[in-house]
Amino acid sequence: MMFRNTLRRGLTITLLGLTLASPLTQAADPVSLTLYNGQHKEVGDAIAKAFEAKTGIHVNVRKGSSNQLASQVVEEGDRSPADVIYTEESPPLNKLGEQGLLATIDASTLDVLPKEYVAGNGTWMGVTARVRVVAFNPKLIAEQDLPTSVMEFSQPQWQGKVGFVPTSGAFQEQAVAIIKVHGMDAAEEWLTGLRAFGKVYSNNMVALKAVENGEVATVLVNNYYWFALQREKGQLDSKLHYFTGGDVGGLITVSSAAALKSSKHPKEAQQFLAFMAGEEGQRIITQTSAEYPLRKGMESDRDLKPFSELQPPNVTPADLGNAEQALELERDVGLN
Repeated sequence: MMFRNTLRRGLTITLLGLTLASPLTQAADPVSLTLYNGQHKEVGDAIAKAFEAKTGIHVNVRKGSSNQLASQVVEEGDRSPADVIYTEESPPLNKLGEQGLLATIDASTLDVLPKEYVAGNGTWMGVTARVRVVAFNPKLIAEQDLPTSVMEFSQPQWQGKVGFVPTSGAFQEQAVAIIKVHGMDAAEEWLTGLRAFGKVYSNNMVALKAVENGEVATVLVNNYYWFALQREKGQLDSKLHYFTGGDVGGLITVSSAAALKSSKHPKEAQQFLAFMAGEEGQRIITQTSAEYPLRKGMESDRDLKPFSELQPPNVTPADLGNAEQALELERDVGLN
């Protein structure tokens, strides 16, 4: 009898210990998110840090190029550790959306963004916007002597006077916009002319510094690179020229984000996207990079040309698709 009582007490204590240990074990394993960041490193790090400070949810950031990370998601499939992917441009997310790899974003998040800057099926959203411009050096060319259309840069009179970055996602988006507005033949002629008469640069900041240093009169870039160089150096010699009248030279593109359908933490992934679209998230991103906030009613507090004054072509990020047409055309004319 004494043995049975002792055994019973031992089992009771053991079961009680297991019951008390269970919640502690669960609490020791908090949720953390993995962000595949194809945006600039400082931007992805800033938004991840702010989200963690706000929610207590840690964000592991894996940096890579937008196309590289999108390809990685395709290869990983349901095994991907990523919960959210943040890209420098929209085509990589258009591609993932076409393959059914993205979750639908909560309607409450999409409602605060202009509909022309989100996917038609709600699987990705524009986070912030930038505009294609011409950076020029007034010591080499006067602004009034710049062409009225970006299409004119393919002409012989611009030989040695215009720089561009064919590997840039935004440049490829601009080529797609030309296909949409002017047709495939015009886009091929434009790229062929740039290859013949323009100067190729390895990246946008190298190209911009070439203008700043007087090595070339003009370059085709996104507006925010100029402001990044200004923050680095102070007063600049180069200036920005904005195309008007719906010219494709003034194309607006977006950095974009999406939650993966395979995310192990779908609720928290949606929470991260909502934070990016919220006032705090938008301010953090646009203070780190000179892009335009896309949240309705918000304006940049940087010294940017007002978003409402831009005159872009009637081409939305969704219209740009996966940019495969531009890549094929670049290969055809020998640009990559």
